[in-house]
Amino acid sequence: MSRSVSCRPRLSIVIPAATGTSALEDTLVSVLENRPDGCEIVVALGCEYGDPWNIREEVRFVQAPIGSSLVACTNLGIAASEGEVIHILAAGWRATEGWTAGPLARFETSNAAAVVPLSVAVDDQERVVGAGIRYGRGGRRIAIAPRRSANSVAKMAAAAVAPHGPVLEAGFWRADILQQAGPGFSTACGDSCADVDMAVAVAQTGCPVVLETSSRVVAAPLSKQHKQPFKSGLHAERLFWRSVAGRPLVAGLVLHLIEIVRHAVARAPFGTAPMLVGRAVALMQFGSYLPRYRQLRTMARAAAEREESAGMRTIRIDGPHAEASRPKQGPSAAPLRRSA
Repeated sequence: MSRSVSCRPRLSIVIPAATGTSALEDTLVSVLENRPDGCEIVVALGCEYGDPWNIREEVRFVQAPIGSSLVACTNLGIAASEGEVIHILAAGWRATEGWTAGPLARFETSNAAAVVPLSVAVDDQERVVGAGIRYGRGGRRIAIAPRRSANSVAKMAAAAVAPHGPVLEAGFWRADILQQAGPGFSTACGDSCADVDMAVAVAQTGCPVVLETSSRVVAAPLSKQHKQPFKSGLHAERLFWRSVAGRPLVAGLVLHLIEIVRHAVARAPFGTAPMLVGRAVALMQFGSYLPRYRQLRTMARAAAEREESAGMRTIRIDGPHAEASRPKQGPSAAPLRRSA
């Protein structure tokens, strides 16, 4: 039986663990040590975990098929959560003291769809290594990383570029937005591009994405494994065609061709051919992108209608007012005479 609405938690912390139990335990320890009041913790497992610390009374475990991807585990955790705000913190990432306070305050005071925390280094929590992601119009996922001259928290707060969304591994989301834009993250773009694919959909809702510099999460060490070139091309091409709704198509195609050239050079010499094959396969799946196109257009129209409706209900008292009109004379009125 589901909980009543009055008992619904404000915050659900979802920890997707696709592989590796040691990384999961590091994340669990950090979350339990800094756990805010009135939240639930949901761990979505894509691997076997025996709960050696016997914490099932504090943490709810849900099991995905063994070998499930990060996106699949994340979606399972989202489906099992009940909070109004969903915080995703992947296994290997770590929470810090008070890291949820700022984002929750943002949701209270604004119509934000998502809040991006700062990702900081393992050895120095004052050194910023990431601040969300952006979507390049050519279909490129761009991770926002600070310059060397602005990698401290204070400098990053002053020079931060507005993100389009959080990274998949660490972000705060409104549960209703995830349901409307998904539901959940798409597996079509893989673990590497699912976050920016969601950011494209969130942009159609008209709700902003904000960066909260008071919230810090410790980023997991970078994996030494390189993504397969074929999947890299496949997921990047799918991302582009899933995001064309509401954008100038001709300009987008030109930028997309430039992005393909850049990607080919980056994968040279041995990865270029598999990457291009992956893009060709994705292009042949063109028909599968039509439902996404219609979904984004519907979301954009609904957002425009809400904005128009809100504008019609709002009466501005600080705007200019029309001047009083001059009295009109009827057709039979006698002309005014100049006095003697």
